Amino acid sequence: MISEPDRYVEAFAQAGADMISVHQEAAPHLDRTLAAIRAAGCQAGAVVNPATPVETLMEILEQADFVLVMSVNPGFGGQKFLPNALGKLRRLAEQRAARGLHFQLEVDGGIGLDNIGEVVRAGADIVVAGTSIFHTPSPRESFEKLRRAAELATAEKV
Repeated sequence: MISEPDRYVEAFAQAGADMISVHQEAAPHLDRTLAAIRAAGCQAGAVVNPATPVETLMEILEQADFVLVMSVNPGFGGQKFLPNALGKLRRLAEQRAARGLHFQLEVDGGIGLDNIGEVVRAGADIVVAGTSIFHTPSPRESFEKLRRAAELATAEKV
């Protein structure tokens, strides 16, 4: 998470970013920040931290291409998954369906084989699983196992 994210949007876009996400807590005018990201030619995402109620994002969902639910506190890898993220994912998925919106739901933090199915069934479209892939003897094998588990959960979701 960075302070004053509006100052960096153009630089990230020029550096080749195609998706830029901003923590709701760092952007006092999140609607304007999301508009600036889109104006720079990137997909605009809003991030909600574990202690922040998901309701703080309800007014900007129409402007978001994706919403990232942090399932750990930002700062470092290897943290345990915080289960309150599941409720946030479900609430956002419900809002997306009820309002006919098309943003993707992303979750980041503490994702592994023990919880990826539940995360996908709660509504996640994108899953960030750094430690459970890269801190293993075989990252490729770990990735494939996670992908298979997510695919099984997706089939159960339908």
